[in-house]
Amino acid sequence: MHNRFTLTKIFCLVFSLGISLSFQAQDLEYKKVEVGGQFFYEYKVQSGEGLYAISRTFSVSVADILRHNPGAEKGLQNGQELLIPVANPNLSPPSSLSPRFIASLQSLSQDQNRAFQHTVVLGETLFGIARMYHTTVDEILTLNPEVGEVIGEGQVLSIPQRRVISQEKEENYRYHTILPKETLYSVSKTYSLKPEDVMRANPGLSVETFKIGKTIRIPFFESYEVVLPYGEQTTNITHIVNRGETLHSIARHYNVEIQEIQRLNPMLSGGLKSNMELLVPVKRSLVENDSRSNTNDVNRLLLQSTPSERVNVIKVGLLLPFLDESRGSHLRLQEYYEGFLLAVEKMKNDGANIELYVFEIGKGDDTRKLQSLLGTMEMQMLNLVIGGVSDAQIKLLSDFSRSHNLNYVVPFSQSNGEVLNNGQIFQVNPTQYLTYTKASSLFLQRFYNANIIFVQGGGNDKNEFVTLLQNGLRKSNVRYETLNATSTLSSTILALLNKNEENVVVPTSGDSDLLRQITEELKKTRESDSGYAIRLFGYPDWQAYPNLKEDYSLFNTYIFAPFFVNEESSDVVTFKNNFRKWYERDLLETFPSYGMWGYDTGLFFLTALHKYGNNFGQNIERINVPSLQFPFHFVRPNNWGGFINSGLYLIHYGADGRITKTDKSR
Repeated sequence: MHNRFTLTKIFCLVFSLGISLSFQAQDLEYKKVEVGGQFFYEYKVQSGEGLYAISRTFSVSVADILRHNPGAEKGLQNGQELLIPVANPNLSPPSSLSPRFIASLQSLSQDQNRAFQHTVVLGETLFGIARMYHTTVDEILTLNPEVGEVIGEGQVLSIPQRRVISQEKEENYRYHTILPKETLYSVSKTYSLKPEDVMRANPGLSVETFKIGKTIRIPFFESYEVVLPYGEQTTNITHIVNRGETLHSIARHYNVEIQEIQRLNPMLSGGLKSNMELLVPVKRSLVENDSRSNTNDVNRLLLQSTPSERVNVIKVGLLLPFLDESRGSHLRLQEYYEGFLLAVEKMKNDGANIELYVFEIGKGDDTRKLQSLLGTMEMQMLNLVIGGVSDAQIKLLSDFSRSHNLNYVVPFSQSNGEVLNNGQIFQVNPTQYLTYTKASSLFLQRFYNANIIFVQGGGNDKNEFVTLLQNGLRKSNVRYETLNATSTLSSTILALLNKNEENVVVPTSGDSDLLRQITEELKKTRESDSGYAIRLFGYPDWQAYPNLKEDYSLFNTYIFAPFFVNEESSDVVTFKNNFRKWYERDLLETFPSYGMWGYDTGLFFLTALHKYGNNFGQNIERINVPSLQFPFHFVRPNNWGGFINSGLYLIHYGADGRITKTDKSR
């Protein structure tokens, strides 16, 4: 029966402003409450306030507010109480942008010809920001000399304006930071573009993302051209001097300086005369009938979405180096494909019409097979492409997806930069730094009042996470202790434990030997005195240590992970039985499981295409599937890039032996 799943088709083609702002909004004292393990601000609606205004105040989406306040979609009342989810519990409570901050942003950003501003979001690094804007870390640090290697959410950086003029039309662009009072209409006018051009260049642009301080990409623009904001641009008109007029009255009539009129009309040195023709520099907005209705009409584009087009036959291409035997890669990719086929079977049973095309693309940086393959008719007909392993393969597939307006899923890579500049890409595997940043935030939220002890040893493989976490603890004025894993660990750790608090032990490495040493010493501590509440906090790696799982329950352990399989889940048991039935073997013992990786990816994106067609990206938050291993929560890194999965689980091994998997993606 396993022969039923043979390959459908195999093709063996086979500036200058050195200023950085570290911005936190004014400290308005909103009360913070905990509901169901999540923190919220309690907020009373002010007269005339709407959901959009409140979402901007708290830097959350309207959807997030509606999710926690049933009935709010019907309208808000003055004094109505809302629960607003806390985006980052370590930051001070937010408020509306202060006039002082807006003034600072205005003065910094008015001239964006040499530099613009970028506000750091959760999980970003200097390297990633440099990659996103086609510059270097050194160039960013030159403009921001007081910034260290570690940056924080909400920090504002000056970024050098893009200077390369590409020969390819789609690469001719620059960047623009949205200023106070700017609208889509005025930004379009600034660069003499149609508003639709700006929207096309920024597929993530909407009412919620067109915000003061956010950056957008300006298309079809020679990057060395110097421009002024639309409100500052002028055009020369001709004025015929009437009898009795003075230079002062003319300047006042047009709201310009007398010196500007004199500069354009040198003959005024002989005096002002009747019937004289003068050139007067007038604001473009006055000459071009910049009415409020024009602005409102254009800004409605931010509310529009592309209609979903149902796909009658879903055509998907799976492009992987199936013949690459290095380090057993071919076995893992085969299992990924087999799991993907089980998702295809499920979707077909649910009524979807699917054609799957499978391609061998060669290995490593040799892209000759892949280049040849991309010219075939089969590739031109696809609705979705999934695949690529090496950076060279991903780059080639990214360029293909962009030129053909084709959705492209990157299944494995965490570090390719294509997703930062290609709105067609969906990256399944979260970046490690984003995972660490979210996990650090979760830790601070959950263990804010605990007695925290770090145990060093076993190398520095989690140094990045530990540094993030300890920085967050210090900023939040949370004390912690650090000790070394030595032969006297049980006595040294005993001296640091507190019977009146929850004690959380955090190894600084994911190494199994260090974990084993810590658990053995903690057992000794418990034997000498059982009056301590001790728990462990650890890493995704710990899933691969089955012999230690009893100790996880013993110490009420929490681990964070972007993937996790609960072996006791009925869905997991059913999947494993089906896999064994179809392929007459068990899954490989890998972490993560490649069979479930393929199944989850296939189920998510085939469901997306089946429900919403080729434009499923604009409905990405509405796609919910019963995944086995990966939580899916796709977010755009900017207004013009693709989507990165920011999914994260918090796993709890309870003292009663139960394992609880909680999705902490949002």
